[in-house]
Amino acid sequence: MDSDLSPRPREDPGYESPDAHCTVEVEAVPSRIGQIRRIVIAQLRYWHLDALVEPAALAVTELLANVHQHAGPDKRCTIELEQRPGRLTVSVRDRSQRLPLVGSPDPLDSHGRGLPLVAALSEQWGCTRREDGKAVWFTLAAPVTAEALPRAARTRRGAARSA
Repeated sequence: MDSDLSPRPREDPGYESPDAHCTVEVEAVPSRIGQIRRIVIAQLRYWHLDALVEPAALAVTELLANVHQHAGPDKRCTIELEQRPGRLTVSVRDRSQRLPLVGSPDPLDSHGRGLPLVAALSEQWGCTRREDGKAVWFTLAAPVTAEALPRAARTRRGAARSA
């Protein structure tokens, strides 16, 4: 497994197509956060990644809160989930060029704990600058079971064993 788990642009020679992929365009406003969480949870359950529901939903919520609070007036963003054997990568892309800062919040501060929480929940996380803004992403270790693999991946693996 690569030590660099960051999402690679599709035009990158090292880009590896995911086994399953889901993209949702949303507006990161408080009235939509619950709905967005439910969409992420439903997708993970569809992929049989029930063990990742809580950490992924919590981390996505934190990243959406950051978009709402720090991305400026444009609250539109894209959530992307990519499943590969043994790994789930989730990214939240927005149109702001402002990169996130990880600080050490005072115990009485009401803000500043989102990215440390994402770091604690994930295998790895990071931020990638893009021409149209940035993507903040995290990875979670995913179970490698027949149920957790998309149908196409199960078919490819079965064909490889029978060959």
